[in-house]
Amino acid sequence: MGRNTRAVAAVAVTIAGAAIAGCSGSGAHGSPPTASTANRAGQAQAAPTESNPPGDIPDNQVYVPYRPAGGSFNGFTVKVPEGWARTVKGDTTTFTDKLNTVTVTSAPANAAPTTASVNATVVPELRARTPKFAAPKVSEVTRHAGHVVLLTYQGDSAKDPVTGKVVRDAFERYAYYRSGHEVNVTLTGPVNADNVDPWRIVSDSVTWR
Repeated sequence: MGRNTRAVAAVAVTIAGAAIAGCSGSGAHGSPPTASTANRAGQAQAAPTESNPPGDIPDNQVYVPYRPAGGSFNGFTVKVPEGWARTVKGDTTTFTDKLNTVTVTSAPANAAPTTASVNATVVPELRARTPKFAAPKVSEVTRHAGHVVLLTYQGDSAKDPVTGKVVRDAFERYAYYRSGHEVNVTLTGPVNADNVDPWRIVSDSVTWR
């Protein structure tokens, strides 16, 4: 082999070595992420697992009868979820747990509520004081206590004082009447929460004494 031939071969070997080194360097960036990198990415994307979806009342929830001790009228009982925080203000009692609320109110009434009277008086009142009030629907349904007027609607919850989060709520307001007294039971929980059975238990439990 001549001197020129050996020189050309040495240059070729040098270029090939550089190319291989270059490929190895680019592979560090283009190759799949390592296991530790993949784990970190997975932890950032995965949502925490809930024992019950937010807003869903557990299937094993226990219900207990509640009868107002004071107020202008206490001639009725209603079943409410056991263990929920209770707040009493005049003729209104509120039971709350996480994102769900049961509100029980009584008041004197000259006549039984109707779909027309609820549309004419209650809907405008709620529209004025419920943030983002929407989708009101009034109907008459049958419960254990008899025929009652049901108003369903949606609205925004109050802002959480800690997280600042606002939840879109669904409302079911049942209006019961007997002998000059109206009792309203309002059930509140996040839109799309699966509370059909719990709300039916509560709304069907009103009995007169």
